[in-house]
Amino acid sequence: MSTIHWTEDHSRRSARWHSESAVPLPRRTVVADDRMRADDAYRHACEGTALLWRGDFHNARQLLRAMGRRIDRKPPASGTSPSETFHLYRRGSGHRARVLGKLLVLLGDDHTLALRRAPDVRRACLEAYGPPKGPMAVSLRELLGVIGAHQWRLKGIDVPALGARIHPHYGVFAPVRGEYVDLVAHAPLPPAIRRTPATCTAFDLGTGTGVLAAVLAHRGVRRVVATDISPRALSCARENVHRLALADRIEVSGPGLFPGGRADLVVCNPPWLPARPTGPVEQGVYDPDGTMLHGFLTGLPARLRPGGEGWLVLSDLAEHLGLRTRRQLLDAIRAARLRVVDKIDTKPRHPRSGDTADPLHAARGAEITSLWRLAAAP
Repeated sequence: MSTIHWTEDHSRRSARWHSESAVPLPRRTVVADDRMRADDAYRHACEGTALLWRGDFHNARQLLRAMGRRIDRKPPASGTSPSETFHLYRRGSGHRARVLGKLLVLLGDDHTLALRRAPDVRRACLEAYGPPKGPMAVSLRELLGVIGAHQWRLKGIDVPALGARIHPHYGVFAPVRGEYVDLVAHAPLPPAIRRTPATCTAFDLGTGTGVLAAVLAHRGVRRVVATDISPRALSCARENVHRLALADRIEVSGPGLFPGGRADLVVCNPPWLPARPTGPVEQGVYDPDGTMLHGFLTGLPARLRPGGEGWLVLSDLAEHLGLRTRRQLLDAIRAARLRVVDKIDTKPRHPRSGDTADPLHAARGAEITSLWRLAAAP
């Protein structure tokens, strides 16, 4: 267990260090309060010194924004190719996270944040961190993410395809990009499911919040088995399944990719970019070396019932960024002894696709999200 140490009021103090992104323990920590100037805070953070905040909560948020503006003064680097631009963008994002992550706060024995004008964060921290185990130091940036995730969990996200709301948990990818949900909601079901819906089975691999499993059940699939490798996602999916009164039709299983048995339909919406995530939320976006994608393809033929289909929901953003080619994807499909039955395309509707200030705007503007209908090759 890592412990952070600092000196305050001429006394040596300590607390547990926690980082959801596995950021190493700060080399040095000093106390900071409302007298700390943004230039000094930025300099300390760039040098690797953490600042344990003891002032007003809202002033800490303002200081964090001011530090961010100092990082943003330097325009993002642009490479000579899309892939180089992407890697420079990721490097810049990593630098930003490291610097802003040096502004820390201390959570008490019961997750209380004892700062002036601080909100009650106990429930949000309990959901993200579990039961308290003594004082704990975390970055303010991470805590703000925990607070935001708690609000999403309370309010939920409207999913028109369900006519209901899905409630994401902290660290679980939220269904804010509705185009992939709509693809699964409207693609033609395999003939076996259309003929005998009462006896059919579907798998939803990497279920996350459980949204696609719920969509399949909403479309009439009698039995859906939803899996994930993340304990947080499994807990989140189970909660949403119960909220939607679908527990008699959806079984949440894991941790793992494929459940036992075979299915008439296997749906997988893997992370779309073959790169390494830097935190729990990014695991829904970045898949190192395309591990989940290839695991789905290679395992699919043995898990399909006769006449069954696998639905791969995948963006081509990686192709526009030079991280994967279409030929590589098609070769992987063929190598798994699969054939393409159909491909249904849609354009993303998220705000970043139209943000011209985004360094990756050209790739995002050309992005297409597709549902690949796959079947076992003869």
